[in-house]
Amino acid sequence: MKQQMMILIVLLAILTLPESYAGEPKPLEIGSQRELFVDDYLIDKMKGVELRLHHPVDEGVVLKFDNPWEGLFCGYCTIIKDGDIYRAYYRGRPTAGADGDVGEVYCYAESKDGKNWTKPEFALFEKQGHKKNNIILADAAPMTHNFSPFLDTRPGVPKAERYKALGGTMSSGLVAFTSADGIHWKQHPAGAVITKKMVPFPYMFDSQNVAFWSPVEKKYLSYFRVFKDGIRRIARVESDDFIHWSKPVLMNYTHRDEKAPIEHLYTNQTHPYFRAPHIYLAVAARFMPGRQVLTDAQAKEVGVHPKYFKDTSDAILMTTRGDNTYQRTFLSGFITGGIGAQNWVSRTNYPALNVVQTGPSEMSIYVNQDYAQPTAHLRRYSLRLDGFASVRADYKGGELVTKPLIFDGSKLSINFSTSAAGGIKVEIQDADGKPIPGFTLADSREQIGNEVNRIVTWKGGDDLKALSGKPIRLRFVMKDADLYSLQFTD
Repeated sequence: MKQQMMILIVLLAILTLPESYAGEPKPLEIGSQRELFVDDYLIDKMKGVELRLHHPVDEGVVLKFDNPWEGLFCGYCTIIKDGDIYRAYYRGRPTAGADGDVGEVYCYAESKDGKNWTKPEFALFEKQGHKKNNIILADAAPMTHNFSPFLDTRPGVPKAERYKALGGTMSSGLVAFTSADGIHWKQHPAGAVITKKMVPFPYMFDSQNVAFWSPVEKKYLSYFRVFKDGIRRIARVESDDFIHWSKPVLMNYTHRDEKAPIEHLYTNQTHPYFRAPHIYLAVAARFMPGRQVLTDAQAKEVGVHPKYFKDTSDAILMTTRGDNTYQRTFLSGFITGGIGAQNWVSRTNYPALNVVQTGPSEMSIYVNQDYAQPTAHLRRYSLRLDGFASVRADYKGGELVTKPLIFDGSKLSINFSTSAAGGIKVEIQDADGKPIPGFTLADSREQIGNEVNRIVTWKGGDDLKALSGKPIRLRFVMKDADLYSLQFTD
């Protein structure tokens, strides 16, 4: 009797679903959030178009690691935009040594525009005879090996804990720190909050271990480096209070519905994208151990430390939407080594944590380069807003049809670019793929130009309020054009 009742309940549930839902995947509920084409989340069908990775533009050196307490082995950088101030944090290390020893300090620089940086002088720690310097943490080994701060955006966070950080190696575990201003730091009384005992892997923590508050998941997340079968991998943990953390989960990788290759990822730099915080970006350092590029003569010429040119590395782009999987939509390099032997040494081209906006239509990524060399520095790279990747149509043209989705808003905004001969038209269909009268391809006004926020229009105007909350599909018909993102707005 119970079994018959359960069958009846299930049948009634199916029969009461909207017609377009029965037997079909539930429409994506995107609300008014911005969606980027960094993965295939929205995509149902593509014809004559492709997802294309875009490469950041080299904007040159922004910080030289030239103070006596900085030097050749500066690394594990973090960039934080706090209101009108950009803050840079990085390890200072002038000479080679063991991870987490007393020779490591943490340094600070700041900027008003993200392009021109200065090194303030504090009197917090005296080093190498210098009472004034830009050191914000010292005499705290091994936490100064990989200290990784973040701005805590959790609603109601106490002012004294507005900034938080994790730092430490396997010997210490990951130790919690707090700060009111991002400059004066103190260790949290809880001490090590993620410990070796918690992690079911043979080696961990010896890289930059990142953490942040997720406004979407409403919890703290941390992504840190572990070893699995001799490969540098990434694990994820979560917490409600930053002190008590869950059991680590190993992150997996997929590529177009297939398993992606498992490569050494030295740092992961996972963080919420500031314009779409439900998408976590990972501009990760891909490490190629034993892949030597320089000859001994070339290494001597650029002045790299003898132990640091037997490998090479670059940066890749991954994304995740809060589960235990990274989408490696693009397997090729995102930021690769530049011209010159100095760019092809071990542990160079490591990205800093966080992508930040540095102009009305520009964002920046920062990269640690010339590692283990006298010319070690931090470099800035730029992209258009949302410009990590796009749906690309060449001159012959093509089209994209989305999965069924439900939005909240009254207008459709797109971030796009075309050539003078190119353009984009948008058709709105019902969940079954039938064009909706008034929003057909024939009704669509072609979008031509290059803008990060263009409101799409049809012959009848731009008002989509009547379709809000209903399952629809979007069909983009494109020629010689790139579509970077879309968002429904009021």
